[in-house]
Amino acid sequence: MLPLQIAASAALLIAAQLAHAEDCRIDIEASDMMQYNVKQLSVAASCRSIEVHLKHSGKLPAKVMGHDWVLAKSSDVSAIVNAGMAAGPARGYLPDGDKRIIAATKIVGGGESTTVTFSATALNEGESYSFFCSTPGHATVMRGRFSFGETKQVAQAGK
Repeated sequence: MLPLQIAASAALLIAAQLAHAEDCRIDIEASDMMQYNVKQLSVAASCRSIEVHLKHSGKLPAKVMGHDWVLAKSSDVSAIVNAGMAAGPARGYLPDGDKRIIAATKIVGGGESTTVTFSATALNEGESYSFFCSTPGHATVMRGRFSFGETKQVAQAGK
């Protein structure tokens, strides 16, 4: 009976890890209408690694209506956006090596997708985080709230 219990325990552990991995993935879309499909995202505090998959659902190319997904403390967004304009398109409108940027995808155009995976060690429960598009002029309307560890949210990872 003991080998059966060990096998059952191992199967449950593997299933729990797979379910946990799914909760730490976020799918988000950006469009030619200069908007994300959600304004609020949340991941569980138990996530060690977070994966964000951005899909540009529009048709316009990146140089006309490109979008990315950037995560930072809410208090840092304006400064990052301003520094990004100086960095220019060759750097994806993000300053090189800026420690205030927690995670960022590359800029994509219509029909394209990109993914970024980052460690949750840079996040703290209760801290105010925002996600935004760094393309000049986009962050004013393409931004949302990102919660780490909060349970009551509009959209959650894996949904």
